[in-house]
Amino acid sequence: MKKKRPYVLSIAGYDPCGGAGVLADIKTFETIGVSGLAVTTGVTYQNDHKFAGVHWLSKKKIKNQLYPLLEAYKVEYVKIGLIESLEVLSEVIELLLGYNNEIKIIWDPILKASAGFSFHKKISKKYLKHIIDSAAWITPNWEEVQSLTGESDAVKGAEQLAAHCNVYLKGGHNVETPATDMIWINRKLDILHPAKISELEKHGTGCVLSSAIAAYMASGNSQHKSCELAKEYTYQFLISNETNLGYHKMND
Repeated sequence: MKKKRPYVLSIAGYDPCGGAGVLADIKTFETIGVSGLAVTTGVTYQNDHKFAGVHWLSKKKIKNQLYPLLEAYKVEYVKIGLIESLEVLSEVIELLLGYNNEIKIIWDPILKASAGFSFHKKISKKYLKHIIDSAAWITPNWEEVQSLTGESDAVKGAEQLAAHCNVYLKGGHNVETPATDMIWINRKLDILHPAKISELEKHGTGCVLSSAIAAYMASGNSQHKSCELAKEYTYQFLISNETNLGYHKMND
């Protein structure tokens, strides 16, 4: 008998082109070998090059999607991406932990679309503290750390976040050491150097990385190993083709 797959839940936006959001998360989950569940926070109007806008779903509609999933499936890992506000995110986290206070939350703090559309112009410190105190991981890039913490030095900002939860600081915006990521596990820093650097770019790489971390941890890997595997998965996604929409496949 085949081993039963663990369930991993994505709570994120719906991207019609499938490069980012819940569709990208589900592709990542299923490719890695976990069963993907998804709750949509908003419907975006975009393709892989252009972002035209977003229609947010109400807190009630988000919660109404969550209830039947949490009642039916044992969910231990949840990846959260695009969401309307930190207030909504804080309430969603309360609901999740109310069902199971052992749920591990991986938050990818999407503050701006790659096409330039801003989602969160004001950061509530009150809600931010509740979120990072409740999350297992946060996976920001350099610009997102600067926005969340107000620190111009992204590394110092990430260290501040790491006092509350584990941090995966993506190095794509670091011109000095491109593709070199930093992770803080239990406040201890480690560096993930790239084996190779891809000149190709893809729509949705941040979504893919954070959902891969969740999937690998749900599969039983350690936190550190999950980060290493997720980085490799994202690299394979980057080099999978010449277009802006990557293919999901395991390394041959």
